[in-house]
Amino acid sequence: MPTVLRGPALVDDVITPSLVEIEGDRIVAVTPDPSPGTSPLETEVDAEVTVVSGTMLPAYVDLHCHGGGGAAFTDLDADAAAAAARHHHRRGTTSLLASLVTMSPADLERGVAILADLADDGLVDGIHLEGPWIAEARCGAHDPALLRDAERAEVDRLLEVGRGHVRQVTLAPERTNGLELVRWLTDAGVHAAVGHTTATYEQVGGAVEAGADLATHLFNGMDPWHHRTPGAVPALLREAARGGMTLELVADGTHLADGTTATVVDLVGPSRVAFVSDAMAAAGIGDGAYLLGGLPVVVTDGVARLERDPDGTAPGAIAGGTSHVGDIVARAVRGGMPLPYAAQCGSRTPAALLGLADRGTLRAGTRADIVIVDDAGTVQQVMRAGRWLDA
Repeated sequence: MPTVLRGPALVDDVITPSLVEIEGDRIVAVTPDPSPGTSPLETEVDAEVTVVSGTMLPAYVDLHCHGGGGAAFTDLDADAAAAAARHHHRRGTTSLLASLVTMSPADLERGVAILADLADDGLVDGIHLEGPWIAEARCGAHDPALLRDAERAEVDRLLEVGRGHVRQVTLAPERTNGLELVRWLTDAGVHAAVGHTTATYEQVGGAVEAGADLATHLFNGMDPWHHRTPGAVPALLREAARGGMTLELVADGTHLADGTTATVVDLVGPSRVAFVSDAMAAAGIGDGAYLLGGLPVVVTDGVARLERDPDGTAPGAIAGGTSHVGDIVARAVRGGMPLPYAAQCGSRTPAALLGLADRGTLRAGTRADIVIVDDAGTVQQVMRAGRWLDA
């Protein structure tokens, strides 16, 4: 029997009383509620009607996620990777890229092989390689001893092992072979993302000309914007404002101030901003000691940092996030961002970047991936492929 969800829903950027009809794993119709607030509802089909308590939004899509629920994609373990993916599904991110960090060539190949199997099974929607082709000076929580210049043989081998599931690669275009790497990736249909970089304004322009179309966590892992020596940040903002770049924002209040998030969204619009979690294993678990790509990480008051930087400084650099995309959307809403804008940054924009035509909107033909949120934007219920998930 079809299911009809009745309540406010985000449809075509407007929240309106709606009937969302679901059969199997698909939305088959989204129509205006002819008599909102009345009960019972008579429908033209024999269906089970559920009145939702909250607002229906498209479920979230995360382009940049290392783990959660105590497990990580960087653990190089299939069961741990599956557990991390399911953890984010239950928190409202029903589609995500599994992100790896800088590793040795052998470990990176092993990680890609494990995650390609998960993508085959539909638990993740692709693989994101964050490193190893990034800048030492802006490597953050990546092991600087394992950073390297791109070689065609290694890149081709990783794409081969990934079987078409490598969707995004973060790179520093100023490295040797950096622009060649952008071209190798874009020729293979992989998004080249500028990040963890000391690139100049002009070098970013060269990367964009070569095909780069994404910025990995804008501001983080980049030189600060100086008015006389513009670097990556203004170059990426300018390209996004022109419609040629999508900007990741880890808008969790730790990586970015809330005012920075609001300003970027106002400047380039929600169609050019993707909220990402950059989550590591501690997401949904809490403070404690963890590992990220083999490096010790300590989470204190919800902030993950390397136990020590390579020079011995303690605590070290920020080492990923501890939030979920749903938390970030809710934070933006509490800060005054209109819910349709925040929801677009969490769902439609990243879905469009990945070419997931059946995600990111509530309309007939899309997969029935729905989050129900309260007035503050907090996730209350999650449906993935037509099935309600336990919290």
